[in-house]
Amino acid sequence: MRHIAIIGSGPAGYYTAEAAQKLWGDEVQVDIFDMLPVPYGLIRFGVAPDHQSIKGVSRRYEKTALNENVRFIGNVKVGEHVTVPELMQLYDAVVLATGAPNDRELDLPGKDLSNIFDSAAFVGWYNGHPQFNDLNPDLSGQHAVVIGMGNVALDVARILSKTEAEFEGADIVTHALQSLIASNVKAITILGRRGPHQIMMTPKELGELAALERASPRVDRDDLPEEEEDMLLEPGLRKSVNHLRSFAAIPESVHAEKPIEIHFDMFASPQGFEGDGKVQRVKVERTEVHQGRATGTGEMYTVPADIVVSCIGYRSSPIPDVPFDERAGKFANDEGRILPGIYCVGWARRGPSGTIGTNRPDGYSVVEKIAEDIDAGTLGRADKKGREGFDAIAAERGLDVVTFRDWKKIEEAEERAAREGAPREKFVDVEAMIRAKN
Repeated sequence: MRHIAIIGSGPAGYYTAEAAQKLWGDEVQVDIFDMLPVPYGLIRFGVAPDHQSIKGVSRRYEKTALNENVRFIGNVKVGEHVTVPELMQLYDAVVLATGAPNDRELDLPGKDLSNIFDSAAFVGWYNGHPQFNDLNPDLSGQHAVVIGMGNVALDVARILSKTEAEFEGADIVTHALQSLIASNVKAITILGRRGPHQIMMTPKELGELAALERASPRVDRDDLPEEEEDMLLEPGLRKSVNHLRSFAAIPESVHAEKPIEIHFDMFASPQGFEGDGKVQRVKVERTEVHQGRATGTGEMYTVPADIVVSCIGYRSSPIPDVPFDERAGKFANDEGRILPGIYCVGWARRGPSGTIGTNRPDGYSVVEKIAEDIDAGTLGRADKKGREGFDAIAAERGLDVVTFRDWKKIEEAEERAAREGAPREKFVDVEAMIRAKN
């Protein structure tokens, strides 16, 4: 029997479990650990609440989870409740699929002013992450600044712009929805250091801005390169740039009809935040792009900002006893191998790149490496106790482990509590989740 421990129950974790099950069938037991009582990680807490079709991929993970040889172990924090060396004594392989839950820090003067948030916190707030339940952003001001040129920045701008009716079918948590409905934001500036040809925004997400009921996207024509230069771009990026060109062509009369403007301010590098206790302005330097790199021109200006959300990328969380690459913000690894018996997958391996689907080949690849190492004799000792050994540790330490069956009770309670038109009302604190499964 093979014994595999996976740390993290998001896409990378479940694709890895799926791959192990397909390779070894009934000859493997996979335990998937998560620090929270609920599974799916990025799907539950990262994907925008109005993107329910993307969240639907969790149904695939559920098929894997319902197999007897795959077990969800929620409410267990690896590194605190149980250590990686302890798991290595029990399992043939330990796979880190922890994702990249922390933001890259925007270390600028004034960063400690109030109402400045990183994207993990702000996205976690409207997605019901227990860690950010009490964030309480102040949306009484008219000016919001979103820093970044990726899809997370688009998500934040779109969520700030939507009407209550546009959240029909979304699983945004009620306390966030009520704050957004009462929001006074009228102008959203998306700041990006580079230009249209360097954006990381995908066509589908960009196109959604054109369909918003009360918001209109604006792009300065002068920021767009000559149209023939687009032909050198890969097709997806070319489609995204075409959206920016269409935004630049929107007539002023259309902008005037909608109360919220989403302005793309490109070639703009934030240099600091200004305000009296609370942020009021972002200090910005105009940039030029040479061979894909942005350099400052020395031209400075300010952008009004009553709230700021920084969306400049993510990094993984270190775990005791596991080598970590601080500079790259991911676990130190060689194509998924960290140390004998320890592996990583997904964003914990690559950094925050690719789509949810990118994690599938990643999961299958790391399982192949585990199989190679077992065949080579470096793994697979016969004395490994796997889940039986962990269960003994859990009983000894009094851990309140949440199983997948428990999760289904939590899920059913969330669905029963849903407001009209929503698929669920998420529990936003761990204690409520635990009560729901008992």
